[in-house]
Amino acid sequence: MSRPSVGVAIEPRFGAGGHDPYDRALRDGRATLELAHVDATGRAATAPIDVARFAAPADEADRSTLDGVHGAVLDAGCGPGRMVLAAILAGHLALGVDVSAAAVAVARARGLPVLHRSVFDRLPSEGAWGAVLLLDGNVGIGGSPAALLARCAALLDAHGRVVVETHVDHDADHAFEGVLHDGAGGRSLPFPWAHLGVRALPAPAASAGLAVRDAWAVGDRSFAALEPA
Repeated sequence: MSRPSVGVAIEPRFGAGGHDPYDRALRDGRATLELAHVDATGRAATAPIDVARFAAPADEADRSTLDGVHGAVLDAGCGPGRMVLAAILAGHLALGVDVSAAAVAVARARGLPVLHRSVFDRLPSEGAWGAVLLLDGNVGIGGSPAALLARCAALLDAHGRVVVETHVDHDADHAFEGVLHDGAGGRSLPFPWAHLGVRALPAPAASAGLAVRDAWAVGDRSFAALEPA
């Protein structure tokens, strides 16, 4: 992948810039980061980001997202690749994409097929994926769930599905600029992100030509499967 030349602006991404806390956490094995933002009421809010879980084996909740999936699986914002591995172990062809160089390096060191690029970049087999995964809050990528879901819909085959992990607040519907903190004074540059709960999901899904076909919870995590309307 070509690198931008000096003087070319780099699109803000999750946890990047400043002290690069996300990449550092992946390299150093730091367990938890904090996502800070201003909430819908104007108050400062923080949420923990469990980086250690990203690198751990897929658990029951993770594996539930592959139930009913056919064909090849694309994990958007795959991190160190736990869901890529889970999909392969479940018998699927799978590919991960992530904009974090550190995440891609960790995944590739584990022998997993991962590309260093954005879900909005040109990807292999466009229009032929059986499923696109948006887990771990990744429906917030880019700060516009409607735009992200439209992009994912374009990646699917005629019977594919987008599997979304929704926010713990079922009514959450908030786009914002987030900053990632590492608890030791390190922080990222601001980046666009969003929180979306299951009750707020149908509207952006419909704008992308998708409909909610199923919704479920495992423990304290909740998910929804979207398919072409």
